[in-house]
Amino acid sequence: MTSPERPAAQAVAVAGLPCLLDPSGAIFVPGLSILVVADLHLEKGSAFARRGSLLPPYDSQATIAALADTVGFYRPEIVVALGDSFHDRRGPERLGSPERAGLARLVGGCRWIWVTGNHDPVLPPSIGGEVAADWRLGSLVLRHHPEAGGRTELAGHLHPVAKVVLYGRGVRARAFLTDGERCVLPAFGAYAGGLNACDRAFAPLFPDGFTAHVIGRNRIFAIPGSVLCRD
Repeated sequence: MTSPERPAAQAVAVAGLPCLLDPSGAIFVPGLSILVVADLHLEKGSAFARRGSLLPPYDSQATIAALADTVGFYRPEIVVALGDSFHDRRGPERLGSPERAGLARLVGGCRWIWVTGNHDPVLPPSIGGEVAADWRLGSLVLRHHPEAGGRTELAGHLHPVAKVVLYGRGVRARAFLTDGERCVLPAFGAYAGGLNACDRAFAPLFPDGFTAHVIGRNRIFAIPGSVLCRD
């Protein structure tokens, strides 16, 4: 699945399951036609505006457009959103009409699983799809918050980014982190931000180290976690 306009996905195995790491930040499981995304944080801009921090109010529009592009490319039978799909409990009701319609088209086009997160522990029936605390593919658990004791999982929550120094210049970009058994996905949302992969929050998850699959402009780079830099 390649396109002249779209960088190629990177093939990896997670808990023995062949997966494609997509430059959008999604994971596609081709054998099962499942697309997994994490941390959309829809309506983060409007949540900040309510607290007096004004951001351009286009994050949901951009995130849903990117999601539509990825779904349209892979045409999955199932989409699993790994929690924090909305920035807060009232995010669904703040969606603008075009964004609401765009999201409804996506959710109505396949089986859609909303895994709950810490920002959206309750989701209204109006958004469609199915709601679950986690979702399982055999031994592989799809959840929001990665668990140090759960070795085989796809998770989000931590928004990993990797920093490397190239030619004396620091480069910081979203990244998938995996040790072959677990994968922590980057945040998909336009305003989601990121946590440096060297942060101590990742250490209990990858006691034997990890590979950062760093999303570049034209490709994904596999970089050992041991060579990454702190901010």
